[in-house]
Parts: sequence; structure tokens; C-alpha cells
Amino acid sequence: MKGHLSSLPQARALLALAAVVALGVVFHQEGAFFRWSTHRDLLREVAVEGILACGMTVVILSGGIDLAVSSVLALSAVSFALFTIPLGWSAVAAVAAVLAIGALAGAASGALVARFRIQPFIVTLAMMVFARGLAKRLAGGKKVTAYTAGSSGLPRVFDLLDSRVLGGNVAVVTLVFLAVVAVTWVVLRRLRLGRWLHAVGSNAAAARCAGVPVGRVILVAYALSGLFAAVAGVCQAAQETHGDPETGMGYELDAIAMVVVGGTSLSGGRGGVGLTLIGVLTIGYLRKILSLNAFSTDTRLMLTGVILVGAALFQRRE
Repeated sequence: MKGHLSSLPQARALLALAAVVALGVVFHQEGAFFRWSTHRDLLREVAVEGILACGMTVVILSGGIDLAVSSVLALSAVSFALFTIPLGWSAVAAVAAVLAIGALAGAASGALVARFRIQPFIVTLAMMVFARGLAKRLAGGKKVTAYTAGSSGLPRVFDLLDSRVLGGNVAVVTLVFLAVVAVTWVVLRRLRLGRWLHAVGSNAAAARCAGVPVGRVILVAYALSGLFAAVAGVCQAAQETHGDPETGMGYELDAIAMVVVGGTSLSGGRGGVGLTLIGVLTIGYLRKILSLNAFSTDTRLMLTGVILVGAALFQRRE
């Protein structure tokens, strides 16, 4: 019975993905859906939001929510651009510093949630506003580009992250996304932390009685979300070739949609990154099919909202 219940969200998520792919087969726009370039571009387009969704999965499993990921992404993108372009830091030093910034931002949210028992919605909403404001302050209210920084060109790391490998068939950011998925899978399925996250999300009081360090688990969950948001910010800066303090607005909602459509429960305790990967592909393919068939952006947004409500209703029935 337990195995059946655990496989039900996966079956539903795969069914949703299959239905969306079937739409692409029918409305293929003169064969465009059958070209590898379409799927290659789709994987590149969803990579940044998919990285955010991995961090969001960890937080939601613990029974929380992280609305700050898009702002931490913007702060990370601006910081990465500042470190590498005007300051001339090496790629390794810049990436390490940006990852530390993201993890600290996430840990700060986690500490407030765990230590002071403030609602995650309020804490991460405050962090969302703070991080976005800090990004604008650091950038001086404008994009950080090679031109505004007085540099002769972009550092090589920008070209590297925005390049393709394997004969031009796979984008580097896609590989980064898959690496983050793998790390998240190891954390949730192979480490004790993963079991603790599920336990805290299912019943924090019972987990505490069982000896689980609930406060530390929550802090680590938000720190991982901030860390992954920083990874996404570095990739975003490389793809846009600058650090934009306004970048990524609304990405937190896309990340939540991907997690929920995949089948991870918003109430915590049930789900995993495999389901999130299915959700990322489902949302990504839906967007791609609508784009190929020249649907407007507002239509795509409305359909995404409808799908999100439908996924939540499925979870309620379960």
C-alpha cells in the first residue's frame, strides 16, 4: 500500500508530461517539435528556473516556502558581474564568493524561521525585498556590463557558461542544471539530512521528539535553496552577459509551479527532486509548444496558472 501511494504522484506527473508532449506531437508547427534543436533549446531555457526549483523542493519538503529565490538570483547575478568585470576577480574566486552570498542569504531566512518561529512566507517575503534592494544598491540602479564598467570585454567565464558542448548539442547551463538535480537527489535519497527533511515536513513536533534537530534541518534547507539560487544567478548573468538587478522577477512562482506540478506536496513531507524534474519538463514543454504555435505571453501565463491550480487539486484528492 505504501509503495502504491508513493508511486501515485509520479504516475500523475508522468501522465501530465505525456499529455503535454502529445500536444506537441499534434501541434508540431510544420515539424519544428520533432527537431532536436527545439528540445535542446527548451532544456537551456528551463535550466535557470529548474535550478531554483531544486532548492524550492528541499524547502517545501521541510514544510516551508522560499519566495526570495528570484531576488537572491538577481543579487548573485549582480555580484558575479561586479566581481569579474570591474574588479577583475578570477572565475573561481568570484563563483565561490557568490555561492557564499547565496548560502548566507538562505541561512539567514532559515535562522529566522527556525529560531524565532516566524512564518516562512513572511520571512522570505522580507528577504525577497531586501535582496532585490541590495542588488539595486550594488549595481547603482543599472545593469553591470562591460561597457558601464569600462572594461574592454567580458571575462572568458561568461562565454564558457553560455556555450554548448558535445558538438553544440548540449548547453553548459543544462549540464549545470542536471548536476544540481544530481546533488539534490543525493541529499534527499542518500543522506540522513534527506530523511530528516521528510520527517520535519511531515510532522515537526514528532520529528523533534524523535531526536531530529529540527532547527538545524530548517536552516540547512533554506541555505541550500539560497546556494542553488546563487548558482542560478551565475548562469543567468552568463546568459544575459551582464548583471541585471531586475532579472528573474517572478521566477520564484515558476519554481513553485514546477515543484507542485511535479507532485511534491506543498504541505511538506512528500515528494522529491525526481518529481520536480518531471514538473520542470512539463512546464518547459508547455511553454515551448505555445511559443511554437505563436500563443501570446499572457496566454502562456494564464495556462500556467490553470495548471498550477489543477495540480493542487490533484494533491488535495490524494
